[in-house]
Amino acid sequence: MHATDTDSAARPGVLAPVVFTGTIFLSASLLFFVQPLFAKIVLPQIGGAPAVWTTAMLFFQTVLIGGYLYAHVVARHLPVRAQLALHLLLWGGALAFLPLAIPEGWQYDAARPAVWQTLMLFGLGVGVPFAVLSANAPLLQSWYARSDGPSAEDPYFLYGASNLGSLVALLAFPLVAEPLFGAAEIGRGWAAGFALLGVFLLSSGLLAARGRDFVTHAEPAAPEARPGPAAIGRWVLLAFVPSSMMLAVTTKISTDIGAIPLVWVIPLALYLLSFVLTFTRRSLLPPGVLRIAYLGALGWLGAVFTGLAGAHLELWGVGALIVSFFIVALFAHQKLYAARPSGAHLTLFYLVMSVGGALGGLFNSVLAPIIFNSLAEGGVTTLLAATLVLSAQMRLTRALIRKGLIGGALAALPLILAARAVQIDDWLTLKLIMFAMAAFAAIALRTTLPAAALAAGLVMVSGTYVIPDGDSFRDRSFFGTHRVTDEDGMRHYANGTTIHGAERLTDYGAPRPEPLFYYHPNGPMAQVLTSEPGQMAGRVGIVGLGVGALSCYRQDGQEWHFYEIDRVVDEIARNSELFTFMSNCASDAPTHLGDARMVLAGQEGLRFDILIIDAYGSDAVPMHLTTHEAMQLYLDRLSPDGLLVYHISNRYYAIQRPLSRSAEALGLQARIQTYQGNTEIDPGDTASRVVLISRSEAALGPLARDGRWQPLPSDGGRIWTDDFANLLTILE
Repeated sequence: MHATDTDSAARPGVLAPVVFTGTIFLSASLLFFVQPLFAKIVLPQIGGAPAVWTTAMLFFQTVLIGGYLYAHVVARHLPVRAQLALHLLLWGGALAFLPLAIPEGWQYDAARPAVWQTLMLFGLGVGVPFAVLSANAPLLQSWYARSDGPSAEDPYFLYGASNLGSLVALLAFPLVAEPLFGAAEIGRGWAAGFALLGVFLLSSGLLAARGRDFVTHAEPAAPEARPGPAAIGRWVLLAFVPSSMMLAVTTKISTDIGAIPLVWVIPLALYLLSFVLTFTRRSLLPPGVLRIAYLGALGWLGAVFTGLAGAHLELWGVGALIVSFFIVALFAHQKLYAARPSGAHLTLFYLVMSVGGALGGLFNSVLAPIIFNSLAEGGVTTLLAATLVLSAQMRLTRALIRKGLIGGALAALPLILAARAVQIDDWLTLKLIMFAMAAFAAIALRTTLPAAALAAGLVMVSGTYVIPDGDSFRDRSFFGTHRVTDEDGMRHYANGTTIHGAERLTDYGAPRPEPLFYYHPNGPMAQVLTSEPGQMAGRVGIVGLGVGALSCYRQDGQEWHFYEIDRVVDEIARNSELFTFMSNCASDAPTHLGDARMVLAGQEGLRFDILIIDAYGSDAVPMHLTTHEAMQLYLDRLSPDGLLVYHISNRYYAIQRPLSRSAEALGLQARIQTYQGNTEIDPGDTASRVVLISRSEAALGPLARDGRWQPLPSDGGRIWTDDFANLLTILE
């Protein structure tokens, strides 16, 4: 009898870590899987604007905080059995929202702000299931702390399993699920996983409740003091730095080598991996080694974000940047784990940590584009990261902050006077002055290192505002950075690192400036607009404005319409002090602001003779503009003999593949031209690739017999739809 009782008592202790690890792993997998899944489901309805994606991420981060707050409140005020009953009730309610879909009757209203409509759509569609999932990580760890499982007094190891589940889901969605299944099929599988989660939650809750009974006879431990403002503030900082740095590094890499999926996946995967490796009692690296690596990482991050490493990074520099970010994440999260409280305050710890991470997202995604006209948030976060190496004796006090600010202001004054009063405009000279004054401030305050670091940092930040960068124009929006520069006798407009248009400086003042680069008179875009169908067209639509270079192919009497998602691009194109294409050739042509697919869907009365889809940058593919349903919409906006033109020049993707499949399925004529350009004779005559589609061969006119335009047969692959589209299958 005694042996049986012992076995019975031991069994829950053995099962507890297995059941809890499985539960938290499944929950985290579902949590990270649902974010790209629901975004994919609603993408055709709300458009593909980056601001929409930013709003979606803001929704998820906000709900995550709400889930952590719920876990904190119920863990503090309800017994385990009541917590289990309440949580299973919410889980059951969430089943009513499955399978995931756009709420019945919901429609996008172009007259209302897209941000609020996006928040409402996500809230109605996935809000309840996501809220239930978001609460599980802290709640399950709180339950485990009350179980009789091994290490129940320190359940933070489960957070590593949680992030491992997140990491698996993050990689599985683009690499496994998306290439094989449509969004509806993935949604049904996700719903099955969510239903199974209820069984795991019930098992975990019962083990926690039973474990509570096992330990009721134990002597009560002295309660740990509630963490104070200093401890909470440090948790926020330690969570903020890696979150903000991840986004800053992602933005920098996207700007330099292109916004391809792996650019987003790799930093986020390493961010999650850093939790897996640090939220454990076994450290990956000895503290001394990690500290030295951290200092080296800060050095490279500082060089990159201050411009010392050059305006653009090569692949080795990108690799070093990713490694440096990973080291920062490891260092910060190791310190976060070391600063963890006992299990009694576990839910408060995770609530504060989620707030710190969300503040990082808020700073980079919302505040930085408003405050800065460049990618300065990386430099600011690097300065904050540098404070993490300070010992308790070296941390800033009010007196040291005052001393550092005064010293920094005095040291920055010569730099400001040199740039503004003396009007020195040499970039290198001003940079040398900046570094000299930063060094002077650091040396002058060397006896108080925190104040010295603050003063030197203030001088460096001042330099970002007063040192000229040589640009004629620089701005930033939700959609990226915008720069206008003069080089080699041409004025260039670049969004990120992609040049979206140029004008010869000698053409300023000319009545009709010559389009350049993709739009050069020798290129395929010009061939279409100057052909017989192009000259006979009565109405022309252009999706993607750029600098408006195509407008100078406009014929007398033609009605042109432009579609542009970014208001800043329209302002640049229509500013005659920057570019003169629009002001000279199409000043009366309207620009319809917003996501082109959404705007066109609402313009049922318009019919174009030529509709040009020029929204593909050299490094991005707006999939919702490329699907079968999108092509059908474009055809609905074309006259019977109209031409549909896709400009698909791209560094990474063969966009002609999905276009060829839809064209064949719809019985359309499709032609393609890959133009090599001739930059040796004319630097403005660059390569481009264009697909031309019509309902009949006759509609192509002379272009049908032009040998430069080759037939585009389908490659036999799966048709891209709003339900299924996979970028990895069209990588060149």
